[in-house]
Amino acid sequence: MTATPQLTTDLQKLVLEVEDDLRARLEADPDRSRDWHEEHRQAMRARRTAMAWTTWRDDRIVQAAVSWVLTTVFVRFAEDNELVAPTWFTGPGERRHHAVEAQLAFFRERPVLTDREWIEDAFEHLRSHPATAGLVDDHAGLRLISPSGQMATRIIEFWRRLDDDGAVVHDLADPELSTRFLGDLYQDLSEHARETFALLQTPEFVEEFILDQTLTPALEERPLEGFKLIDPTCGSGHFLLGAFTRFNDLWAQKAPSMGARERVQKALESVYGVDINAFAVAVARFRLTIAAMQACGERSLDTADAFDIHVETGDSLIHGKAPDMLEGFSDGTGADLFAYATEDQQALKEILAPGQYDVVVGNPPYITVKDKTLNERYRELYRTCKGKYAMTVPFMERFFELAKRSSSHQPAGWTGQITSNSFMKREFGSKIIEDFLSQLDLRSVIDTSGAYIPGHGTPTVILVGRNDQPQSGTVRAVLGIRGEPGRPADASRGLVWSSISGHVHEPGYEDEWVSVVDLERQVLAAHPWSLTGGSAPAVAGRIEVARHSNLGDITYRIGVFGIMGADDAMMLEDGVAERTGRETSAVSALVVGDKVRDFSVTETYPTWFPYTENHALRRIDEFPGWGRHLWRVRTELGNRATFSKQTYFAEGRPFYEWHQLPKDIGASKLTLTFAFVATHNHFVLDRGGKVFKQSAPVIKLPEGATEEEHLALLGVLNSSVACFWLKQNSHNKGGPGGGSSKDEKWRDFYEFTGTVLRGLPLPGRLDIEMPRKLDACAAELAKHSPEAVARAGVPSRALMDRARECEREIRGRMVFLQEELDWFYYRAFGLIDEDLNYYGCAQCVRVGGRPFEEALRHRVRDHGYVTRWFTEFAEVDRLDRGDSEEYGHVVNRRLDVINSNPLVRWLESPDFKRPWSAETWEKRERLALRGWLLDRIEARGHWFDRQGRPSVRSIGQLADALGRDEDFVSVLELWAGQRDVDLVATLTKLLTDEAVPYLAAWRLKEPALRKWEAWKATWDLQRREDKGEKVGQIPVPPKYTTADFRKQSYWSHRGKLDVPKERFISYPGAELSTDRSMLLGWAGWNHAEQFLALASHMDRMIADGAEDDRLVPVLAGLHELLPWVQQWHAELDPAYGVSLGDFAAQEVEQRRARLAVALDDLVAWRPPKATRGRKKAS
Repeated sequence: MTATPQLTTDLQKLVLEVEDDLRARLEADPDRSRDWHEEHRQAMRARRTAMAWTTWRDDRIVQAAVSWVLTTVFVRFAEDNELVAPTWFTGPGERRHHAVEAQLAFFRERPVLTDREWIEDAFEHLRSHPATAGLVDDHAGLRLISPSGQMATRIIEFWRRLDDDGAVVHDLADPELSTRFLGDLYQDLSEHARETFALLQTPEFVEEFILDQTLTPALEERPLEGFKLIDPTCGSGHFLLGAFTRFNDLWAQKAPSMGARERVQKALESVYGVDINAFAVAVARFRLTIAAMQACGERSLDTADAFDIHVETGDSLIHGKAPDMLEGFSDGTGADLFAYATEDQQALKEILAPGQYDVVVGNPPYITVKDKTLNERYRELYRTCKGKYAMTVPFMERFFELAKRSSSHQPAGWTGQITSNSFMKREFGSKIIEDFLSQLDLRSVIDTSGAYIPGHGTPTVILVGRNDQPQSGTVRAVLGIRGEPGRPADASRGLVWSSISGHVHEPGYEDEWVSVVDLERQVLAAHPWSLTGGSAPAVAGRIEVARHSNLGDITYRIGVFGIMGADDAMMLEDGVAERTGRETSAVSALVVGDKVRDFSVTETYPTWFPYTENHALRRIDEFPGWGRHLWRVRTELGNRATFSKQTYFAEGRPFYEWHQLPKDIGASKLTLTFAFVATHNHFVLDRGGKVFKQSAPVIKLPEGATEEEHLALLGVLNSSVACFWLKQNSHNKGGPGGGSSKDEKWRDFYEFTGTVLRGLPLPGRLDIEMPRKLDACAAELAKHSPEAVARAGVPSRALMDRARECEREIRGRMVFLQEELDWFYYRAFGLIDEDLNYYGCAQCVRVGGRPFEEALRHRVRDHGYVTRWFTEFAEVDRLDRGDSEEYGHVVNRRLDVINSNPLVRWLESPDFKRPWSAETWEKRERLALRGWLLDRIEARGHWFDRQGRPSVRSIGQLADALGRDEDFVSVLELWAGQRDVDLVATLTKLLTDEAVPYLAAWRLKEPALRKWEAWKATWDLQRREDKGEKVGQIPVPPKYTTADFRKQSYWSHRGKLDVPKERFISYPGAELSTDRSMLLGWAGWNHAEQFLALASHMDRMIADGAEDDRLVPVLAGLHELLPWVQQWHAELDPAYGVSLGDFAAQEVEQRRARLAVALDDLVAWRPPKATRGRKKAS
């Protein structure tokens, strides 16, 4: 069987081809297009979507394309495994020939039909069998629109393609009839489907474990007859298949004389499933049918009897709740017509009636509810939904609700689920823990965040319980200590998973990976939960004893500084405001969380901030430059949702303001900020003048608080004790790469919220001197950065080396001071009695040389402990005792305490010790040199001629001019790492990724150009509205994604809103015959200057003899600029004596007439497709 990852990759490409074909079919079908437009308008009126037409249309196109391709996969599986007699595409042996013959016979009888009807014939055959009818019924996505005959031919060719040996490339034959690949394939076939439905399959070993913890004990309490299990989030049916196999085996043991057909149906009568995704349900039904057919000893779908399978499409969170809720959104808006077309209301009412199941298992989606209407509906139905809840919360409540309630005539039903652990620490989880789970018979809480579970990037937890009152005072807990070291070849045999599955029933067990304990139930009755094993509970207890006050007791507030609500529109990069004429008086330095590190803010971003010192909003007409640039995103900004669930436009709010900005009247001007998401605690003292993104929340003390008070808090907040406490009480987001909470726990990212911080314990004594010195060192360190060297003048090798040595010495002092800080707070929190601080002269300590690192080296050397700490951070490989004998004694004593005191040893570990993980000097130096060079190239003299006219430059021309600048050449050589560089080649390397093409078709891929058309339509409506015309509600155009741009660098400069932030404009294909080097313009030109520069260059191309086909895209570029020139430059220009808007319109029309090209052809121009060399014959 070759249902391999390559099949998924190839089918993903096929889906995209089908999408393009369907889109063209829609555009060529006025009747269907009109129907779709009307349906979109109805959806807008029913408040079911806020999507612009093109986005809504493309969403439907994707659904139809996926449906067509996936259904052909089902046909092919049936063909290759001879589950059906006919063949349509291909098959093993003679079946390939039969497929071709059958197709020819089909067209002999129906000569006017196309290959589309041939594929549809296969679909109709599937529809004739109960097992597969759900894939192709009237509600299937493939009924929305069908591909062209030509595309159908392409699909057939795809499946009939042969490899070099003459074998079918994608052979789906499998003697075992394993259908898991179908779920795997659907999960990855479409990015759209994966994101919309949060598709994530449960590995078999996890499903088996959960069934062991639920189904097995449930069967010990009640008879097999009438036993019912449901997975209300069944997806493609893994839990259902596992349960069916068990039930089938149990009936074979209980009634060995029972016929196979009866036994199988008995097993199926115990298995129920529901999923909101119709295709997943179809896959689950199909897989259960194949499994049932196999269990009966049959091999054909054509001859197998129909099985009664209880798997339905529907929203498990809504159906079955109460009789008056079965119609979903029947509120007169017609909204239910969009949500429930695939649902059998009566079947769902019966299947999802509460309190009827002996076992409820599943793997619910971890995402938040993006649909506003559904979000509110779930809040109404589930009392545990709070704040920005994830779907794990209502599903947790629903799982227990579906289970039987304990009574005198029946035992309680069991529930088991693997779910995101975000509810354990995040604020939205407080109600589900304190008001719901605390009232139920929770049996097991198993931390699986450290186990390697394929496909599960989000940290997870397994919960097992019964729908009953608590039956004991304890709950079995498997607590995590360390994550899986690497990726095991067999995930089911991973070290962490093996510890969990092998010892879950052994309270008191502990190894390197987990602790198994029976927790007091009252511990789990309060939010947040901490499932860390080892010495963590004892350390937490000692800290609690030392608690003198809470951080929240002495602060004015802890939370966000403000919320822009439009980052892509308002955030800039250095130089953009000055370059593009945006007033710098409305720009402030924005701090983001990942730049808050080691007592410093390492970088800020210039950001739109039109407010006074007291946060009073200023008028947009005070900033005409900004007004012009924000105009292009006015509809996007004005349709942001407000707190009252309306829009800025609807409420009359200025479209350009920040979404939220507290006044902070009565707060200190000083600010403590911190990294909201980080692997360790990073807090910084800011003395004013900056603004802060949500990723860098603020701690404000009351007005009048001194700098010493701020410094005292800065110290304790940055201590290893605080790091431990914060991690114990904060949500673990997982490890590097966005998810996998595996490997060593110090690599995991945590979310440090204001709510958690308010409860941070403070000891009776705080230190001021060490944080004061650390703060001063951080300020000094900034003066010796590569960026500082570059800003100060002309950077050189000698200046950089001198600064690097200074930075190294300062950082060594900071490492020393941090050690003193940590050991001060071990004593302050009662973890040690002895004063182990050093009071002599400051030392210079290297990372790798601290006492805990020496102890860690011993574990690596003597006990085989595996860690990447030293390879990632260590500067030295031995204990650093400084240059003082007295300090050496203190260090040795600290090492003794680490080895003898388990509480200190727990804290003195990579999980809680500062890694000092700054970017390498080499990388920072290269970036600083690059910035210096680019600033120099941007000098106005390079982009305007002597008459002040804007002029396009080739890199060859720039090399001639810059080559005469000795300072520039010296820095360029420093950046390049060599002397006597080729100026043209080096400048090309430097500038290529700093430029974005002048024409949308050059920078955006074909599908994204449809988004571009939506944006142009929005701008046209805005212009008409500005002239006083009543245009109605202007649709919000769709955002772009990284996949929309032809190069990653274009996306980096433009972002979701395609807002220009690049330094230069490129002109691909417009080179002159005398100079083929890259052509550039300056992104600081206004629209009129861009037009004039491009028009002048077009004249040079004509003089150079350029063919018309090379001039057309240049003219398209002028046409694209024309509306902007007319909008912003309609008045008489004093420099040119004409209206540049009128001039530009005349120029475009005259040039278009000269080239004899229609306006539609200008808009439709596309870059030539890249050609590949033909494979040489062998």
